[in-house]
Amino acid sequence: MNKRKIIKGYKRLISSRFNVDTSIDKFKNGIIYTLYSDEFDSLKVGFAENDKVLEKKLSIEPLILLEMKKGNKKDLFLLIKTLKELGIKYSDNFYFKYSSSLLRHLYTLGWPIGRSLYKQRKIKKEFVCA
Repeated sequence: MNKRKIIKGYKRLISSRFNVDTSIDKFKNGIIYTLYSDEFDSLKVGFAENDKVLEKKLSIEPLILLEMKKGNKKDLFLLIKTLKELGIKYSDNFYFKYSSSLLRHLYTLGWPIGRSLYKQRKIKKEFVCA
């Protein structure tokens, strides 16, 4: 017969230091946006600190602003990572080849895409009473 000894007591938490990335840049609030290039039939997603920075980007490149909303850099990095996992390829400056599946993914992920290129399908159901 085995005798087990039960020890009652409280465990102590030991504090330790570990490195956590607490850089403010990832969480800095600003504007997330979607731009469209008619020339290359592509979309560009991005982050800007404020309206003036976004206006400067639009003045440099011939792009059409589809939509923008408040957000932060973390939103952009999460979007890029998610799209990469979905197998959607992009260039260095976050340019994506335009496709309906890309717009569907962007819409589902809550990214601002506007209503000019992607129209949400509305499904109406009718119930027939017997």
